[in-house]
This record gives sequence, C-alpha cells and structure tokens, in this order.
Amino acid sequence: MVTTEDVYGALRAVMDPELGSDVVDLGMVTHVDIDGGDVEVGIALTIAECPMRGQIDAETNRKVGAIPGVERVKVVTTAMTKRQRSELMETARLRARERAQPTRVPTQTRVLAIASGKGGVGKSTTTVNVAAAIADLGFRVGVLDADIWGFSIPRMLGTTDRIEADEAALMIPVEAQGLQVVSTGLITEDEGTALMWRGLMLSKALEQFLTQVKWADDLDYLLIDMPPGTGDIQMALSRLLPQAEMVVVTTPQQTAQRVAVRVADMARRSHMPIIGVVENMSTFVCDHGEEYALFGSGGGQQLADELAVPLVGSIPLDTALVSGGDDGVPPAHHSPDSPSGLEYRRTAAELVKLVPPLEDETCVGRMAKLLESL
Repeated sequence: MVTTEDVYGALRAVMDPELGSDVVDLGMVTHVDIDGGDVEVGIALTIAECPMRGQIDAETNRKVGAIPGVERVKVVTTAMTKRQRSELMETARLRARERAQPTRVPTQTRVLAIASGKGGVGKSTTTVNVAAAIADLGFRVGVLDADIWGFSIPRMLGTTDRIEADEAALMIPVEAQGLQVVSTGLITEDEGTALMWRGLMLSKALEQFLTQVKWADDLDYLLIDMPPGTGDIQMALSRLLPQAEMVVVTTPQQTAQRVAVRVADMARRSHMPIIGVVENMSTFVCDHGEEYALFGSGGGQQLADELAVPLVGSIPLDTALVSGGDDGVPPAHHSPDSPSGLEYRRTAAELVKLVPPLEDETCVGRMAKLLESL
C-alpha cells in the first residue's frame, strides 16, 4: 500500500529551483489523495503563469511515480493566495539565511545595520557617531558603508586613504578615528566619481565587502550604513549576515516615520531583529542653548511604540554636528560635551546594553533579559 508519508517523502526531493528549497518545506503541497495505485498531488504555485510550472510538474510525476505501488500520478496546480505567497517568501528567506555562505566577519562580532526607508534622515551621521562612541567605550569597532552609490562615510571620518590588498588578495580596511572602515569611496578615484552600477552589481559589492575583507579577528561591533529603501542591498544583507540586527533611524516628522515603518517591515519579514529606534534632528540647539523643535516632535517615540522596541536616542542638531560631518570630526569623539556628542554617547551606551559583546552575554544574562521583557 502506498502511504501519505511515502508521497511526502518523495516530494521532499522536488525542488523549486528559484527558491532553493523543496515543495514540502515551502508549504506548496495543498493535498495528497491516494486511491490504490493512483496518486493525486496538489501543488500551489506562486502565480498561475509560473515559468517553473512544467519543471515542477515533471519532477513531481517522476519522484512520486518512482514509489513502489504507484501506477498513475496526477498533479493539480493552483495559484497561491496573497497570504500564502507571503508565508512562502518568509520561509524561503529563512532558508536562505540558514544556508548563508561564510563571511570574514568574525562570528562573535555584533552586527548593527543602521537603516531607514528613505534618504536624508541621518543614517550615515548616526553610523559614524555611534561607532565612534562605542569605540570610545573600549570596543573594537568596524564601519561598513553599504550605501554603494551614495557613500559619505570617508568624508565624515576625514579619511582619503585607499583600500589596499594583502598577499592573499584580501582587502585591508582603512583605519580612521580608531575605526576599521570599508567603503566604495575608498576604492573610487575620488568622491566625485559616479558609480553607475545596477542591482546585481550592488549586492555583489556588498558580498565582496563581507567575504573578501580582512576584518580584525577581535572586532566587537560592525556598524553597517545602509542605503535608503528596501532593495537589493537590504535583502542581500539579511541573507549574508544572519546575525545582523537593525537600528531604525527616523526624524520627528510623521512623513519620515511612516516611511521608516517599511524598512522595519522588511527586516521582520527577513527575520532580522529590530533592536531600537534613533530619532535624528529631534530639536535644533543654537549656540545660546535655546532648543527648537523644527521638525515637530514625537515621531521617534511613536515609531518605537509601533515596533515595540525602545527609543535608544534622540539626537539634536547643533553646530558641532553640522561642521563635524563636513570636517571629518564626529562630535561623539571630538566634541563629547556638545548636545549631539552627549546624546550620541548615551545612545551608544544604550545599544551596548541592549546588544552586549558576545563574550559578555551569558545564559543567565539572556534569561534575565527575557524575564524583564515579560
């Protein structure tokens, strides 16, 4: 007698070549009906016109037809609902993360992706200053500029050095402000050179920065300055660095906050934890100490509440922050007593508390954090 277990066992050898997993794991099998030697298998495809339909049909017939006792196989294909497609893609992303190729980022390194759904909210400024502040706490910190087109990290750190390779053809990060730094801005001829690369080249560039860079073995933290949006780079990162965790940057404006929700949604659908929100440009502090809410108020806290994560920092605008970005002197390191410098240092301390170095993370510590969250 042919059993349902026999059929499901055979179907585990039927792969969706695009998604890289079998139809059972992906939840594509809708039903299995057995009547003596006749077997009917239901397969839900992502879309009715799926180009892989013929191949999946043929593989299903061949694998199930090879089971002893099976005489005829009928494959019934249907199109998935929107909800089924969403669940399938979530499963596929999880499988891709589990099969991620090894990178040269040390396994004990904490990876923080500094991200937002739009440009102009201060991701690069946040990345540079938080990295500098964490380094000032005594940790070994790296900065990866994943904004391949719009790189700005080299200028913000005041470096014009070029990335070189060692005898093994591995790229050596540039040292700047006590940080290990990698950016396309350290490879191009000058910062005015336009990189006219398309999607695949962008994700390949990120892959090279993770697999062909000789990051320090004792790297405690790697902060990644993400490009705006939810495209190729973001998806490649979630696949290549399963240990990455996201910090979402927004401004107090509701417009920016609503766009930032999208990158948070992408992170969660890609199984990337979100650890906190940073509200940038929360106020403007003039030289006389007066504070003005130029961009409104409350957007950062509202976003943090919606994502159920803490608001780890509210960064004010001040003259030290504005000039520091142009002059390559991050206020978190060079002007620690300025309003922005103080808040960046407080933000860094909060992030280190939320995501401590792995050597400081014990089972008891994890249990304590879990109990606190209940």
